[in-house]
Amino acid sequence: QVQLVESGGGLVQPGGSLRLSCSGSGFSLDYYAIGWFRQAPGKEREGVSSISSLDGSTYYADSVKGRFTISRDNGKNTVYLQMNSLKPDDTAVYYCAAEFLVSAAQFMALPRSEYDYWGQGTQVTVFS
Repeated sequence: QVQLVESGGGLVQPGGSLRLSCSGSGFSLDYYAIGWFRQAPGKEREGVSSISSLDGSTYYADSVKGRFTISRDNGKNTVYLQMNSLKPDDTAVYYCAAEFLVSAAQFMALPRSEYDYWGQGTQVTVFS
C-alpha cells in the first residue's frame, strides 16, 4: 500500500524537544517535496515546514523559525522534523504530505487538495 506514515509525536513539557518522522511506504520519497502541517482544535491546518528534492530548498513558517529543523535521509526513505524549544502553542496534530518535483516554496503554495499523498497525523502535546 502506497502511503506516508508519521511517527514521533507525544507529550512534552515547554522547552522540550521531539523529532517527528515521515516515511514513505510502498514508494520512494527521493523525487518528492515533503512538507509538515499542523492543525490545532478549532483552527485551520497551517504549513510548518517543507523540503524539496528538486533544489534542496527548505521553508519554515515564521512561528517555528530557529526552533524547528527539517531534514531528509533518502537512504531511510524518511523526512524528519526536529522540534526544539517547544511551546504550548505548538500543540496540534502534525501531518506530512508529499508532492512530486517542486521547490519548498512551490510546495507550500499548493492548495491542500493538490498534494499527491497525506499521512494520517501524529499528536504533539506541549503541556506545563
